[in-house]
Amino acid sequence: MRKILVVEDDRNLLEFISRGLREAGFSVEEAPDTFTALEVLTGTEVDLLILDLMLPDMDGFDFLARVRKRWPRLPILILSARSSVEDRVRGLELGSDDYLTKPFSFAELLARVKALLRRASPAAEPEEVLRAGPLTMDLRRREVRMEGRPVDLSPKEFALLEYLLRNRGRVLTKIQILERIWGYHFSPESNIVEVYICRLREKLGLKKGKRPTIRTIREVGYILTDET
Repeated sequence: MRKILVVEDDRNLLEFISRGLREAGFSVEEAPDTFTALEVLTGTEVDLLILDLMLPDMDGFDFLARVRKRWPRLPILILSARSSVEDRVRGLELGSDDYLTKPFSFAELLARVKALLRRASPAAEPEEVLRAGPLTMDLRRREVRMEGRPVDLSPKEFALLEYLLRNRGRVLTKIQILERIWGYHFSPESNIVEVYICRLREKLGLKKGKRPTIRTIREVGYILTDET
């Protein structure tokens, strides 16, 4: 039985979410604050975290960053009344895997929970080290190296590079990348993919004629290749 930790200080809402998840077949741990949440996370194995941002004892974004650093592979779904674009972008930047705003439909919450758990299943991630020429990504240690040099990436940059590496030699469309890395939080007209591709190229030192490279396929998408 998959275990979900729900961090929410509104007691009525916490009970509503927990009851619905249990009826759907999940085991649920409840935490009204970050102190209790950390106790649960350190004391038991959790498969997914549902996190409110407005908590009584710590800023939700600070807690998110702390959790992501300590548990890099834990799927995290933010569930918050903070619905501005800036808040959603910040949550995703700090490492959440999805962001759902209140008020919400429980059916949609449940669908997102199931999707995140499918995405995080061991069968979907059989490799621990991904490579493309002198570029290596250690998934267990969350480390990226280019020619032995460590490269510091944000959670979203890491996720984008991992997606490109897993599909090395295959063209990925902008829509595929948006849906995989950012969910449905950005429209196809957004330039967020272009911005992050540029960041990866800069941080990894990927230049024309150098292997590997992230090539732009005009009007189609992007491809990571280690061929000249």
